Amino acid sequence: MKVAAGFVIFRVVNNIEYLLLQTSNGIHHWTPPKGHVDPGETDIMVTAFRETLEESGLTKDDLKVYEDCKTTLHYKVNNKPKEVHYFLAELVNPKAKVILSDEHQDFKWLGLSEACEIVAFEELQNTLKECEKCIINKKSESKNLK
Repeated sequence: MKVAAGFVIFRVVNNIEYLLLQTSNGIHHWTPPKGHVDPGETDIMVTAFRETLEESGLTKDDLKVYEDCKTTLHYKVNNKPKEVHYFLAELVNPKAKVILSDEHQDFKWLGLSEACEIVAFEELQNTLKECEKCIINKKSESKNLK
């Protein structure tokens, strides 16, 4: 089984926005940054950071990861099972610039409804909705602590 990992990256600019990348090949679908686990990578978090850096230019220092907000998708690609682990990550460096690799041709920061409209796969739409719930819970928890 192919295993991949990545981050659902969000930022808060007036409201919650998600980073989506448009692939350069195939049907040019939109997804968060993610990629396959390389041989020797035993921690999928390492894969998620490596792939995010390769595909978006964003570094560990640009992101705050919420490991308790994780989703695993299971689907088939060319009739072979694939498993993708997404972790929620907040863009905490407002000066960070998205720099695309040649694997992608465009990127957008979108609110939940717009993001769900351009994401082709229902499982990924559901992942974005779950992330939104997690973000709202985290934000309300931090307000209650103050």
